[in-house]
Amino acid sequence: MNKDVIIVTGSCGRIGSAVVKRLGQNFRVVGFELLKAIYASASEELVPVDLGSDESVHQAFMHIRHFYGNRIASVIHLAAYYSFDQQHSPLYEKVTVEGTKRLLNALQKFEVEQFLFSSTMLVHAPTKPGKKITEESPVIPKWDYPLSKVRTEEAIHELRGKIPSVVLRIAGVYDDKCHSIPISHQIQRIYEKQLESRLFAGDVSHGAAFLHMDDLVDVIEKAVMQRKSLPSELTLLIGEPKTLSYDDLQRQISRLLTGKEIHTFSIPKPLAKMGAFVQCHLPFVKPSFIKPWMISLADDHYELDISKAKKVLGWEPKRSLGEILPKMIADLKNDPTQWYKENQLK
Repeated sequence: MNKDVIIVTGSCGRIGSAVVKRLGQNFRVVGFELLKAIYASASEELVPVDLGSDESVHQAFMHIRHFYGNRIASVIHLAAYYSFDQQHSPLYEKVTVEGTKRLLNALQKFEVEQFLFSSTMLVHAPTKPGKKITEESPVIPKWDYPLSKVRTEEAIHELRGKIPSVVLRIAGVYDDKCHSIPISHQIQRIYEKQLESRLFAGDVSHGAAFLHMDDLVDVIEKAVMQRKSLPSELTLLIGEPKTLSYDDLQRQISRLLTGKEIHTFSIPKPLAKMGAFVQCHLPFVKPSFIKPWMISLADDHYELDISKAKKVLGWEPKRSLGEILPKMIADLKNDPTQWYKENQLK
């Protein structure tokens, strides 16, 4: 019996490869990637696709029709542009927004049972501790990355035609080895006893929601398996229900590293922006991960109400950042060089 076909865009990325590994057990998975990677999973066939090119997308779907037929169980759309270095970039529009439009236009000629898009919780306006964000909370993106996700969500609504859609607004993703840029840099600052490890621009009682990679793959798998019973348009917030504050993380990380809790001092944002500018522009000064534009967003608080995902999909996280941090820190202590390499730290 032939397995149903699933297309995963960005299939060689960190999330994509985990999704392919899981769903490859029950589906025929076709990965769309910019270049045909030599490290493709045995669970998939890779098709080189440039989402910024009409011709490339057209050729990819000619390949799909020829080798896999006209029916596609699910398109899991993970490919997007993202950079911590840039607040503004034309690539957000070119790759994320226009690339999705090209996909949807091409898919109108197929029988597609689901189009699943990975959005971000950052499309929402930040909240305050104790007040959770829901799917109906205000959508006010504060920089180009979440803005591109909002514009893409709008494009899906307008162009999906008869294709059912699922939009997952996902919290910050991490795994047992960390692989989270904000968490790994926070750990690094404390591990190296940097001055910045004791300073924070804003309210230390604020924090951001996170989500373990395995829990993210779980919810994607559930959405795919239940695709025929879901509403024609569905948007879900996906993350851990408990948000650890910046101070919570500081105390837990320092306790795990040194046996002692450090005190974090809140400093005015104008002063923090000046310090970040100096580190980014002066010669002979180590460039800072924190860019001046990030300071305004530093204490934005994201706390999620995931009751809709529980009700519709029967999903909730099985892991939590607080429980996984000890494993991250143990791995760092055991082999600092490898941990830095895994997390692309200098």
